[in-house]
Amino acid sequence: MVRKLVRQMLTAQILSALTVSLCLLIDSIMIGQFLGEDAVAAYGLANPMLLAIGAIGSLLAAGIQVACSRSLGRGSQEETNAGFSSAVAVSAVISIAFMALVLLFSAPLARVMGAGKSDRLFEQTRDYLTGFCIGAPGSMGALVLIPFLQMAGQSGLLIVAVIGMTVSDIALDILNVTVFHGGMFGMGLASSLSYYVAMAVAAFYFLSGRCVFRFSMRGVTFRKILELLRGGLPAGVGMAASVLLIFALNRFARNWGGSGAIAALTVITTIGNAANCITTGVGGVSLTLAGIFAGEEDRTSLRELMGLLFRCSVPLGLCMGAALAVFAPAIVSLFIPAAGATQTMATLGVRLFALGLIPSCVNAAMKNMYQATDRALLTEGISVVEGAVLPVLAALAGHAALGLNGLWLYFALGEWLTVVCIGAYIRLRAGRWPWQDGAYLLLRPDFGVSADRLLEERMGSMEEVIAFAHRAEAFCAGLGQSARVSHHIGLCIEEMAGNIVQHGFTADKKAHHLSVRLMSKPEAWILRFRDDCGAFDPVSYVPKGDGDALGIRLALAIADEASYTYSLNLNNLMLKLPADLELKE
Repeated sequence: MVRKLVRQMLTAQILSALTVSLCLLIDSIMIGQFLGEDAVAAYGLANPMLLAIGAIGSLLAAGIQVACSRSLGRGSQEETNAGFSSAVAVSAVISIAFMALVLLFSAPLARVMGAGKSDRLFEQTRDYLTGFCIGAPGSMGALVLIPFLQMAGQSGLLIVAVIGMTVSDIALDILNVTVFHGGMFGMGLASSLSYYVAMAVAAFYFLSGRCVFRFSMRGVTFRKILELLRGGLPAGVGMAASVLLIFALNRFARNWGGSGAIAALTVITTIGNAANCITTGVGGVSLTLAGIFAGEEDRTSLRELMGLLFRCSVPLGLCMGAALAVFAPAIVSLFIPAAGATQTMATLGVRLFALGLIPSCVNAAMKNMYQATDRALLTEGISVVEGAVLPVLAALAGHAALGLNGLWLYFALGEWLTVVCIGAYIRLRAGRWPWQDGAYLLLRPDFGVSADRLLEERMGSMEEVIAFAHRAEAFCAGLGQSARVSHHIGLCIEEMAGNIVQHGFTADKKAHHLSVRLMSKPEAWILRFRDDCGAFDPVSYVPKGDGDALGIRLALAIADEASYTYSLNLNNLMLKLPADLELKE
């Protein structure tokens, strides 16, 4: 089932990663085609501020994925709703404040970015900042709602939102340069309006009765906001490092090659950000699913997840890298139409960037998994080293060895060095090489339970359910449980899993999967049922008659605690059965 989840989520995550970069990519192409090379340089100088609002949105989005995936893993819909309410409220306040500040101080910010004081480059940088920041609430709102769309299984709507945003941005950019002649302000404003289009599409789900999340002002609490910020801090640190990196690289490019080098760097980073949608997609899947599996203390699924993501990283990186290497001249010409030194530098830079895509995917999977498993400091350390320290050192070393063209090694060399650093840290911390017995997971010793206290299986028929229930009885007896306790646990499995197979599997003509997990902990037995049938909450189900759903009622009577969530198009039921089972009256 993990394989199916990864396959379903990865495409949608990659597409959603384009939500921010796609508008910036389109803007950069239109700017290069219609406003000239100096305008591209101005756009590049404005980039750190554009990334800043993205950093705040990414911090919240990552906090949502960590906090809400854990609450879903624990089966707490109330906590998940509180996370949704708090995320929506705090993103609205922060984005509006950011918009107001940039509108008030666009001129000083342009000067800080290195645009000078009064020349054409300064004016274009200031104008683009002003137009783009108007869309800050839409941009941040899109980033915050994406993980909730993913958790609700609304990948199709997410794709529609991205398409709507892209089409509207292209149309508005064309209108700006052909009808309104709004210059750089108009280009930034076009992006702003397109983000609001994406928000409007997403609103069809979040304002509908089908939405599995419920907004409530009572759910907006200081405690939950802090939890979101803490959970997203590593991602925020990574984005802040990226802001500092672009700021430093812009300075290097201006000092070493002038505005032409800044324009080339802008093209390289813009194309690179779009290509890195595969990295962001891999990282997003890692963060969401690892958070759920960490909430369940499911070591087996964590290893399976990471193995799948590592294997996906290679073909994704190779395919995207090959596309960049082959089509670099044609892609760069979209941004820099005129042949010359700037176009040549950008083409070489894009090809060198492609060499770092495979390690970038691996690094994203690793650091997001560490974030989901409560190793925030490690994730923050990797983010700073990968996002700023090693790329800056690589740029300086490349320039010293190869001159200006050595600057373009910043990404590929930085990513490969990050892989080496992570591997060395694991070897030092775990005392084993990363690939030895899942050492790279760096899980705490008390995470989950040992293999001899865990029983799990996937099943697809009533015969398999009954067979597993009998094995569960023997498993419990083997751990010293009484025949009564063992029988009750086996009965609970047979009733709940049997209900899923008999009713959920036959509700349509699709093939379905059911996973049952039994874990023995000192204080209780934990039973988890997960299936991909239609949404059905057995905890809140109201029987139609005395004989209706008798098995469900019996299983819930045995359980001390029962929680249900529906996320990622999966039913997740968690039952906690005390060691001394007593039927509740």
